[in-house]
Amino acid sequence: MKTSDFFYELPKELIAQTPIEPRDCSRLLVLNRSEKILEHKYFYDIIDFLNEGDLLVANDSRVLPARIYGIKEETGAKVEFLLLKQISGNKWETLCKPGKKARAGAEFTFGNGLMKAKITEVKEDGNRVVDFDCDENFFATLDKIGQMPLPPYITEELKDKERYQTVYSHELGSAAAPTAGLHFTNELMKRIEAKGVKIAYVTLHVGLGTFRPVKVDDVTNHKMHSEHYEIPKKTADLINETKKNGGRVIAVGTTSCRTLESVASYHGEIKECEGFTDIFIYPGYKFKILDGLITNFHLPESTLIMLVSAFAGYDFIMDAYKTAVEKKYRFFSFGDAMFIC
Repeated sequence: MKTSDFFYELPKELIAQTPIEPRDCSRLLVLNRSEKILEHKYFYDIIDFLNEGDLLVANDSRVLPARIYGIKEETGAKVEFLLLKQISGNKWETLCKPGKKARAGAEFTFGNGLMKAKITEVKEDGNRVVDFDCDENFFATLDKIGQMPLPPYITEELKDKERYQTVYSHELGSAAAPTAGLHFTNELMKRIEAKGVKIAYVTLHVGLGTFRPVKVDDVTNHKMHSEHYEIPKKTADLINETKKNGGRVIAVGTTSCRTLESVASYHGEIKECEGFTDIFIYPGYKFKILDGLITNFHLPESTLIMLVSAFAGYDFIMDAYKTAVEKKYRFFSFGDAMFIC
């Protein structure tokens, strides 16, 4: 398949710039795979499409306020730092802009002195290795001075940082939110559990590679980025129990989907484990665990629209996206949702 097969026209005004309030009042496009039927609902209606004995598997990763602005001690120049990966302790791999002002040995201060940093290495790909220093706990300080690393297509300022976190986020480490989960409220989750639907969690820390465009013409030549995942024993047991009892395993988001399918592909079963995955799911892939998927609307020609095409069927997905554009659904991270069942 060609990357261009996954292109669709999207008017700029349909790219959501701010989240809907309350969270569960976003729209929901329901795709019935067996009957090839589309239904237009609201997200709080998701409960009507879940059955007793089903299991929702969500990603509990929490987004770091990873964008910070430093002042170069020598010149007073302002440099943006984006934390990409913790190497050890307070040593991080970062992306710096402008890079020419962030050479090895340069020192910076942040938040009127709350944090200091020194660049110790410039890597071949241009990323910087940075040693940070602060009096308080690093993450507590980061929470005070950091900004959410919103995707490049969101240009409006986010007033409440928690709106780029799921209500169940717990494990710090993501550079971007697992956005399918942004639609859930605590109240909706209680109602879902009261119906006899269980909820379990995996952790996959979302990297900035999730926004990386596919630059090859032939889909099969694309190299996926690698991300760290973890499945706890409780979740593995619930998945296996649900399958055994004939219930559906429904992933909340493509990150949960990739975690489950990675483990099933690598180990031949779902079990307690952790590791790194670069699984690339596109049409032709045979799903091993997934019975349903809650997801947002994804960028044209992205690996994520390829994943949902693999699950729902290419023609069905492309028709659904065309319908969503015609019906003026809101797209991408702060946009509306889709339930593929």
